[in-house]
Amino acid sequence: MPYTLHAGLIIAGCLIFYKVFLQKETFFRLNRWVLMICLLLAFCLPLIPVPQQWSFRKTEEPVVAVHTNADLPVYDTGVPQTAAQPLPAAAPEKKPVISWPQVVVWLYWLYWFGVIVFAARFLLQIIALLYRAYTRPVIKDGRFRIVELSGDKAPCSFGNNIFINPEKYDWDTYNQILLHEKTHIQQGHSFDILLAEMVIIFQWFNPFAWLYRKALENNLEFLTDDQLVHHYNVERTAYQMSLLKVSAPHFPLSVTTNYNQSLLKKRIAMMNSKKSNVHTTWKYLFLFPVLVLFVCLLNEPAAVAQTTAADKESNKESSKESDKKRNNDDFGLPTEGYWFATIDKDEVEIQFKSDGEKHSTNSSTFLLSEFKDLPKEKSGAFTLTREAGTIEFTGKFEGNQGMGRYQFTADKSYGEAMRKAGIEIKDDKDQLVFFMVNIKQSYVQMLKDNGYTTLTKHDLIPLAALKVDAAYIQSIKKQFSTIGLHDYIPLKSLHVTGDYVEEIRKAGYPNVTVHQIISFKAQHVDGKYIADVLAASKSEKKEKTEKREKAEKAEKPEKPEQPERAEREEKEDMSAHDIVALKALKIDLAYITSLKEVGYDNLSNHHLIALKSQNIDAVYIKKLQAAGYKDIPVSRLIAIKSQNITPEYLKTFEGTGITPLSIEQAVPVKSMAITPEYIRSFWDMGYKDISWRKVISLKSQSITPDLVREYKALGFDEVSLDDVIHAKATKTTPSFIASMQQKGHKLSTIRKYVQLKNIVTE
Repeated sequence: MPYTLHAGLIIAGCLIFYKVFLQKETFFRLNRWVLMICLLLAFCLPLIPVPQQWSFRKTEEPVVAVHTNADLPVYDTGVPQTAAQPLPAAAPEKKPVISWPQVVVWLYWLYWFGVIVFAARFLLQIIALLYRAYTRPVIKDGRFRIVELSGDKAPCSFGNNIFINPEKYDWDTYNQILLHEKTHIQQGHSFDILLAEMVIIFQWFNPFAWLYRKALENNLEFLTDDQLVHHYNVERTAYQMSLLKVSAPHFPLSVTTNYNQSLLKKRIAMMNSKKSNVHTTWKYLFLFPVLVLFVCLLNEPAAVAQTTAADKESNKESSKESDKKRNNDDFGLPTEGYWFATIDKDEVEIQFKSDGEKHSTNSSTFLLSEFKDLPKEKSGAFTLTREAGTIEFTGKFEGNQGMGRYQFTADKSYGEAMRKAGIEIKDDKDQLVFFMVNIKQSYVQMLKDNGYTTLTKHDLIPLAALKVDAAYIQSIKKQFSTIGLHDYIPLKSLHVTGDYVEEIRKAGYPNVTVHQIISFKAQHVDGKYIADVLAASKSEKKEKTEKREKAEKAEKPEKPEQPERAEREEKEDMSAHDIVALKALKIDLAYITSLKEVGYDNLSNHHLIALKSQNIDAVYIKKLQAAGYKDIPVSRLIAIKSQNITPEYLKTFEGTGITPLSIEQAVPVKSMAITPEYIRSFWDMGYKDISWRKVISLKSQSITPDLVREYKALGFDEVSLDDVIHAKATKTTPSFIASMQQKGHKLSTIRKYVQLKNIVTE
């Protein structure tokens, strides 16, 4: 909130400075940049700390609050404990009905409610403009889009769109309006308005922000008027008269730059005013000390800012140290704290919670037989001993639930033996993890006996947790000549066995690798699936080979078979990557067979994957064939499905007075959103010989029947669609032809005006 208020005060100060010193100057372009930069600085300056000696704000000494450690919860562990003496209760304080913190909270939510409302207003205006720009008839004039309006609406512009009702104005006024709005577009005035609207969203409560937006908008009109009255093709008096002609009460949306403003008198006065002397630019220099004054008045002193930065840096370093310690102790568990246990049949699940950590817990499951003399219904002590050490528990069980305290004592000889074996155990916390996983010295020796002499706790702990034993290692090593110790972790977690690897090898992948096996198992690929898919693939390959051999024998019967070809084809068997991709897309023998039944029996893996990814099945193909579309190439089939072209969609073009839509034409027709109504609209105008090629050309040029009528209204005896297409492609617009006719160019055809347009452009 202080940041927002500071920004609002800077906006107010800049607006007052502009109104008093700069508004009457005719340096409109300079004023534009001043207004824009001040808006940006209003939101940047509050973030800058100032030296303490320059600041008007007093530095407050930070208050350090000393907090005592909160008392830990007391559990009945059977050990006598001294209860803390309670502090005397403070006298109840009378609270006001509405406190100042509550008011601040309400203001906070009120502010953000306003931000949401004005942001929604802004988005609705943008959506309304875009909807109007792309649903109304439009004429493209170079980079400009002239959108035709209806009704009594004032002309305006947004982006590269000019909104105007051409029926309201004579030709000269119409051209001057277009020239005015084109100037707005060329100079990017929409950006200024959008920036001002964004400021309004976050400064909606600030009346100076609304006045600032108006001042910025007015200056843009002054700047545009100044550009036009110095244009070689604009006469000052006629232009000023056009302003009066356009005056109307119906104003456009606020995010547009509009030709008709409610400041006609000021605009005409500014056009006729004397140009400002260049020596008056000294006024602009005074803006800098004004901004510095705001910074010194509002911003925090550097001392406080530096203290805060130092604290942040200290916290950052502390965080780094904590992260470093956490990384070093990534397997560490607290060696003492509280325990909470649940007995479930022959297992005991125990949660370990360290002192001082409210949310950090670790859970492990032990066999009930590992414990002796569990204290039931009374407090007592019991232990759990393993090679890595002993945990001593104090507390009691009530039914199947128990709680109390624990403490771990590490076996020093175990830790020393592990370190001699090359396994790093830094402290008792590390050793407690080995205790929980129950890593025995014999397990480490077993790994070494199997050839894994370099061991780390990062490999050892998950291996022991997954129960990767000697039998499992031997079964996997029989299948792979070389395998890393870390590879057993994903293999065991996915339940990959030696039998599974053998099954995959027999199914057709004798040289399968560890990583391929992991991919197969993750996708639930088994030997039967591989056999089915490979059988289908080899069947297709055999058919292709037989056809090719027959063709070759027919051409050159004496040519002997080439053994290298058979060897090359043998290497073209389906890769493991293809198998995984096929299985991931659920491509099975039934799917492949269904495609064969509808005529697609020579499909590559690439085609199968592409078809399935587009959800193309036999049912979809049968519907196309029933509609008369047969023998569609696979690539074309994928293309039409990607455009969601269905037989129902193709049938909608029946009765449009045009030849049936082919598959080749369907893709561009659908991608360009050509509808039956669009085709009928030209048919109704008398164009009975229209073809699909011509329809696609018309749509690609955004030609509508209304545009054709505009060309017809220019007096041509006959207007062909080809002429309109050429005219639109060369930007020979109806307005251009009309302007040429007024200048005396009375040509008989549109084609001749196209040639004239090329000459004028050159």
